[in-house]
Amino acid sequence: MEVDVPTVDPDASVEDAIRLLRDHDLPGVPVVNQGGRCVGIITEDDLVIPDENGDLHLPHYIQLFGGIVYLEPLRHFEERLRKAFASTVADMMTPDPVTVEPDAEVEEAAALIAKHKHNRLPVVEHGRFVGVVTRLDVLQALHGE
Repeated sequence: MEVDVPTVDPDASVEDAIRLLRDHDLPGVPVVNQGGRCVGIITEDDLVIPDENGDLHLPHYIQLFGGIVYLEPLRHFEERLRKAFASTVADMMTPDPVTVEPDAEVEEAAALIAKHKHNRLPVVEHGRFVGVVTRLDVLQALHGE
């Protein structure tokens, strides 16, 4: 586990988060509030909005008996729209990130990383952020390095 990890405040600007990711060459950074709680994570994926033929499109719908029936949940569109116009980290971040406890077995961290396809997991103890475990950390631990 890495303990000296950069974090970002939920009220920070998106530009500050991008600068932090770039300056530290990170794919993502935990979002930690003033109380030390990990409230989210912001990753490169959160910052990339595909072109008009990509992810940000109006939901498909059909008109039925004078009403509109959406063929996909509107919350997906609303989430993409919120991120497209975000000005703060809180608007852009993925809330309630997958986390792991510091005393978790390596296999548990490996399973979470594989299942959720993450490169890094925030480590929290009693809700407070204490570090990050990366895919490389897990591989090294599993291979006894």
